[in-house]
Amino acid sequence: MSEPTIRSLAPLREFITDLTKLLDTHPDEPRILDQGGQLLATLVARDDWLPEAFAQPHPEYYQQMLLHCDSAERFSIVSFVWGPGQRTPIHDHTVWGLIGMLRGAEYSQPYALDADGVPRPDGQALRLEPGHVEPVSPRVGDIHRVHNAFEDRVSISIHVYGANIGAVRRHVYTESGEKKSFISGYSNPFLPNPWDRSKDPLAS
Repeated sequence: MSEPTIRSLAPLREFITDLTKLLDTHPDEPRILDQGGQLLATLVARDDWLPEAFAQPHPEYYQQMLLHCDSAERFSIVSFVWGPGQRTPIHDHTVWGLIGMLRGAEYSQPYALDADGVPRPDGQALRLEPGHVEPVSPRVGDIHRVHNAFEDRVSISIHVYGANIGAVRRHVYTESGEKKSFISGYSNPFLPNPWDRSKDPLAS
């Protein structure tokens, strides 16, 4: 039996370090979405760092795997693993976010609430391909529905949010306008450790 491939977490470590520096020096949302989006685009431009344990689909529903949470909960990094055809309900985030496509593809359909609070499609669905980054926030558009673009394969996107997103009270919306609160939590009971360079084959 061959040894499992050890993936270098150096790209994730560098992203965490660079995003932390950005938030330390420029905590304003427009700059975070712009420059943070460029950092995330660099991270998802390569698909050789995400550990296999955080890339495994569930047969019934998508997985939301926490990769890192800032100690002050200013941001969190999450691997979304989409099984074939899996999708979210219509939902919001209440904080800024960046969605970077790592593997496969997904559709993000934006919504806006009408005068009665009913979610209506707001433009065409955006297809995210590997390397593509999309921002979300209450300022630029916060309500959408996401689904795997493929019915026969797994897709993975890396999401960054301006909070510990698994602990944020957010909302899902029905087609008729019913609004329900939820706290998503996370699918994984443990975290990757990008700080242990002794086990990283490409660590500097």
